[in-house]
Amino acid sequence: MSPDLAELERRLWDAADELRANSGLKASEYGTPVLGLIFLRFADAKFAAAKDEIEAKASARRTIGPPEYHAQRVIYLTEEARFEHLLDLPEGADLGKAVNAAMRAVEKHNPELAGVLPTTYTSLRSDTVASLLRHINSYTRDLEGDAFGLVYEYFLGKFALTEGQGAGEFFTPEAIVRLIVEIIEPYHGRIFDPACGSGGMFVHSARFVERHRLSPGEELSIYGQEKTGDTVRLARMNLAVHGLSGEIREANSYYDNPHKSLGRFDFVMANPPFNVDRIDKAKLDDDARFPDLPRADNGNYLWIQLFATALATRGRAGFVMANSASDARHSEGEIRRKLIESRIVDVMVAVGSNFFYTVTLPVTLWFLDRGKAGTQRADKVLFIDARSVFRQVDRAHRDFTDEQIEFLANIVRCYRGEELEFASQTNDLFSARFPDGTYADVNGLCRVATVEEIEAQGWSLNPGRYVGTEVEDLDDEVFEEKLAAAHVELRELAARAAKLEAGVDRVLSQLLQR
Repeated sequence: MSPDLAELERRLWDAADELRANSGLKASEYGTPVLGLIFLRFADAKFAAAKDEIEAKASARRTIGPPEYHAQRVIYLTEEARFEHLLDLPEGADLGKAVNAAMRAVEKHNPELAGVLPTTYTSLRSDTVASLLRHINSYTRDLEGDAFGLVYEYFLGKFALTEGQGAGEFFTPEAIVRLIVEIIEPYHGRIFDPACGSGGMFVHSARFVERHRLSPGEELSIYGQEKTGDTVRLARMNLAVHGLSGEIREANSYYDNPHKSLGRFDFVMANPPFNVDRIDKAKLDDDARFPDLPRADNGNYLWIQLFATALATRGRAGFVMANSASDARHSEGEIRRKLIESRIVDVMVAVGSNFFYTVTLPVTLWFLDRGKAGTQRADKVLFIDARSVFRQVDRAHRDFTDEQIEFLANIVRCYRGEELEFASQTNDLFSARFPDGTYADVNGLCRVATVEEIEAQGWSLNPGRYVGTEVEDLDDEVFEEKLAAAHVELRELAARAAKLEAGVDRVLSQLLQR
């Protein structure tokens, strides 16, 4: 009988979080060691499952070693790196030192993991390491295959939620990633994420390929970059847990281009940092990735151009962007006009507030497609207002259900004239609005606008300008959810206003004292 993965994840998190609380460490200090042990448990399970078959090929003339395991996409483990060895160490042994040695042994015999695994276990108390080893071993004993990857992602998300603001550098909520993947449809080719965080875009692209009965290892080539070494290591561990490999580099994407991205990639996906200021644009003057440097001290349109210029002839991009970029004026508005006139902008999706752990504000998903120029969509852009499409997870967080992701992705497929995809025979959300399975504008939800109409709106790409409003008949439960969400947002805005007011008061007081 398969284990209840959700219950297992909850129990394992509760155990790990209790140990963290007792250790006095912050989530940022504790998260990576826990993820490292989950990774090692995964590697051990896969090694054990393959060992007998691989070792059976040994003979007097042929010894078995790391290359034979690597050929089967299995991480090679020496005895000191086996989970059972660590569990069997005698009471009083220095477990932190032993786990560090295990991680170094894995890196030594698996070059693609060199410098990736955490070796900070001596900073944890030995009894804490022992408890983590026992809990992880006990709760994951019956797991197989991708279940380890799901547990790893679950912990990434939980650590991001616990850590708060700093987590935005490495984690994008699964619901957002899945929607981006479903819309750009990365069946085959090179995938690039220049702000790849922990690699979630790559993992979900691989799952998309698997769902269509293809092999991710054969169909996809993965390229990513991140500015911090710790985040690069998280991404490379995440890929390894999912049986994937790729070129993930440490680089500042504004100034560095290690993958020579210009016109190279079939798919670009990203959740870049918003509204970054103080970028040294003098260093970008001759960089072909940025044909037009915005005058505003804001990195949003640098990212947008980086994504656009990385696309191959028929490449598609999907990325998260601050709402303000859809209507930004002056030099940014001019860059947006050129993008629209080049017929590369394909779909714009407005997403409501509270989907991210680090920002409460709503965002917009942009989708570019260089291949649409020769199609009937060449002079059109699809706008979707999905701000009323969500599931309220708790008072401060939202996501999409599987049905909602399928619903939104199928609107895009309708617009493109592609075959619709349903996990079951039907999708009630979709059939209620598109009963004959063909695209039509729906007030308050979606509308196709021409380039001429967009020009008349000052080249705005804000879906709200085109879609209109839908009169909602809210039942009590939905109304209560929306009221609760609005109340949370109001309190956050009030707290922010109070902080700003205190800052102004302090500055005025200092001025008056002079």
